[in-house]
Amino acid sequence: MVEPLLMEKSSPGRIGFSLPTGDGPEEPLEKWLPEALLRKRPAALPELSEPDVVRHYTRLSHLNASIDGNFYPLGSCTMKYNPKVNDLAASLPGFERLHPLQEAQDAQGTLGILCQLERFLCALTGFGAFTLNPAAGAQGELTGLLIIRAAHRKRGEKRTKILVPASAHGTNPASATLAGLQTVEVPTSERGLVTAAALEPLMRDDVAGIMMTNPNTYGLFEEEILDVSQLVHERGGLLYYDGANLNATLGYARPGDMGFDVCHINLHKTFSTPHGGGGPGSGPVGVTKELEPYLPVPRIVRNENGYTMREDFPDTIGRLSAFQGNVAIALRAYAYVRQLGAGGLKQVSESAVLGANYLLQKFKAHFDLPYGERCMHEFVASAANVKAQDVRAYDIAKRMLDFGFHSPTVYFPLGVPEGMMVEPTETESKETLDAFGRMLDQIAEEIRSQPESLHAAPRNAPVRRLDEVNAARHPVLRWSFGPSHGPSEAGLK
Repeated sequence: MVEPLLMEKSSPGRIGFSLPTGDGPEEPLEKWLPEALLRKRPAALPELSEPDVVRHYTRLSHLNASIDGNFYPLGSCTMKYNPKVNDLAASLPGFERLHPLQEAQDAQGTLGILCQLERFLCALTGFGAFTLNPAAGAQGELTGLLIIRAAHRKRGEKRTKILVPASAHGTNPASATLAGLQTVEVPTSERGLVTAAALEPLMRDDVAGIMMTNPNTYGLFEEEILDVSQLVHERGGLLYYDGANLNATLGYARPGDMGFDVCHINLHKTFSTPHGGGGPGSGPVGVTKELEPYLPVPRIVRNENGYTMREDFPDTIGRLSAFQGNVAIALRAYAYVRQLGAGGLKQVSESAVLGANYLLQKFKAHFDLPYGERCMHEFVASAANVKAQDVRAYDIAKRMLDFGFHSPTVYFPLGVPEGMMVEPTETESKETLDAFGRMLDQIAEEIRSQPESLHAAPRNAPVRRLDEVNAARHPVLRWSFGPSHGPSEAGLK
């Protein structure tokens, strides 16, 4: 057992410690560290009791809005409940104590589960092979585009452009740029959909393919997807499926059957894994059998001796990360799939679509609906109809905080003025949705009777309205301490 450091009796001018040697007299710390590195006076640490510290951080945690305490109707972001049993499953000692550099023969259970998850994802999406390597949805997009680029190069084709609908997620053009492709925007119809007629003049010989989300970001199913798929393939292109909205179609429609060649899945958006604060992420990528040789390495392969990790694939796009992706998140998704099964996953989509349409009717009573009165798992409303009262979507979003609800996504997609993008997800109860509806009724009444009051919202939140523009342009990236060893405004840099 390692003995603790022992405090010596303090002598004037220094703080002394001694190190236990194990079998002899204790030796002074000066033998191990230069005198110049030793403190001459005690550190200026706060003198606080443990209860004070615990209460401080507990109060701070209560100031944060979280999915455990609040309804998060964030369109496109899918802030859903993360079952605690998934955390328990991923924390089992056999998983938790496994090292990334463990030999394959010592990690057969984990490799077997990851391999099974890949097969589950293939069955759910209609693709021939999957990789769990991408560490986030955005990296999954990059992976898929690199695969598309590699496939065209293998054919001897130089295709440098990728088509991206105006309704796409913002990461799509960013990923295309990182992959060395030029983005060409595809206009959507008045109904918010991609049409073969709009696509036809853009499908030239230098186009590598198209990135699409289905249902799209407006919460609408792309009705012409089979025609779009046929057109793109006839012109030699490939179709990329952004799987952000897969939880709307589980058990009903598979991207592979729609004609897509590559897809990524956000495990947090469809399979209940945690999301927020920059991670942890996981963006598995699926491909058709024809594109399987290009998947990143290492790949999990099963042979007569069990599971192993192989890298000897000559056409691979290479490594994406140091190890095998975010294994702990993949384990949570595996637990979720096994708990629900095929029938339960189909019910996920039914509940997501039902909840979204239920809330849409509540928004319909007070705000514009630019894309009709039916949706899939999410919808976009507009507060443009209340601008005459000097109320904007921003004001409405801030007022919602006073009722204990997080606001929906506002001002996205960009094509909808004063847009409010709402997704209740499949995990919210009717009681929660009804409470949200009653809040909308009250806010609508305030807009009619005292619209100026919304400019002061939120009134009950820990902080009021912040100068977000100034904060974005002049962020405080470092905190220093003043002469009194306490926080100093002058020390903010």
